[in-house]
Amino acid sequence: MMRIVQGGNKDARALIARDVSADSAAEASAREIIAGVQQDGDAALRRYTEQLDGVRIGAIEVPEAALAKALKAMPPDFVETLRQAADNIRAFHAKQTQRGFILSEADGVILGQRVMPLARVGLYVPGGTAAYPSTVLMNAIPAQIAGVPEIVMATPPGKDGEVNPAVLAAAKVAGVTRVLRVGGAQAIAALAYGTTSVPRVDKIVGPGNAYVAAAKRLVYGQVDIDMIAGPSEILIIADETADPACVAADLLSQAEHDRMAAAILVTTSTAFAQAVRHEVERQIPQLPRADICRESIDKNGWIFLAKSMEEAVHISNQIAPEHLELCVDDPFRLLSSVQNAGSVFLGKYAPEALGDYFAGPNHTLPTNGTARFSSPLSVDDFVKKSSFLYYSKEALAGVAHRVADFARQEGLDAHAESVERRCRGEDPQ
Repeated sequence: MMRIVQGGNKDARALIARDVSADSAAEASAREIIAGVQQDGDAALRRYTEQLDGVRIGAIEVPEAALAKALKAMPPDFVETLRQAADNIRAFHAKQTQRGFILSEADGVILGQRVMPLARVGLYVPGGTAAYPSTVLMNAIPAQIAGVPEIVMATPPGKDGEVNPAVLAAAKVAGVTRVLRVGGAQAIAALAYGTTSVPRVDKIVGPGNAYVAAAKRLVYGQVDIDMIAGPSEILIIADETADPACVAADLLSQAEHDRMAAAILVTTSTAFAQAVRHEVERQIPQLPRADICRESIDKNGWIFLAKSMEEAVHISNQIAPEHLELCVDDPFRLLSSVQNAGSVFLGKYAPEALGDYFAGPNHTLPTNGTARFSSPLSVDDFVKKSSFLYYSKEALAGVAHRVADFARQEGLDAHAESVERRCRGEDPQ
């Protein structure tokens, strides 16, 4: 049952803290798997897929024609849903694109910055017993908009050795260029280091289980990664005008993700808090994933009673939730006070599930309080920036003494000499 506590001056972040520290067993296993893939390449991928997933695979890469075939086989209504969701995601993320710039001055100085797409990215999509076509859209479309020429998707095969057709259909809609039927830490290792069948990528994005998260942590530095995502969480700020049944349903929409998921309500009304807690208890037995919801709510279900909406937002900012719903009559009044949240859902008709699948903003969000300093997945994650500068001979001569002075102040005389040599009439040959 959800616990009810007074807000006040409590450290809300500390109170609700979950133990999401690195799993040492998962990390040890991931380290061993990574070493195996580095040594044995494709053979290791087949070995681990049979050993860990119980599936024997032949070809690691899914034929390109299979993507179009899967899309054609999908129910027409679902295909239309995929396309509309993709259009919404593209429209939103297209606004995130950046251009380089050139700063030109008349005295012979030209400075600038270039914005370039990464050459190849790896997209991990959980699979096996479940299908997550939404993850495909949310991760691949920003990369496509950024101009990444090669998007390589890795996902575990089902027991028949094939990739879920809904995931393949989404890959076709999203512009994925290659699909690999391999998952787990072995997929992360292959994307990071490359094998005969798997090209080495520059960055790996996408969620996964503890072994995938551990592998991403271990290969970081060899490649870039998006984030180490923890269990999902939702925080709802609601007043007595909200519908308790809808608020309870939204809390459970996150609780069903994971036994470690957190569902938090902040309200100014004790009666409303009790009504929501009652609704949560009433709705849990009706859900197919009731056992997961039950454990999540019992371990990580919280209701904070705040003295005011201002205090409610203060509590939310302390927690820095992945998803924040403002279920109040005038959500825009509170929005400017929200400092820490992955994504904010405004009003009583914007449930978190709308953002998970369809609206357009990305659903890959910072978790476990990291919204204090990090951001949702975006086009920015798939580009790199490089600066450039040009000085004419006369422009360098005008600042050489300043540069040399700075260099000698730091005890780096060779730096100073490299500038002054050019200004003594000793032009490079």
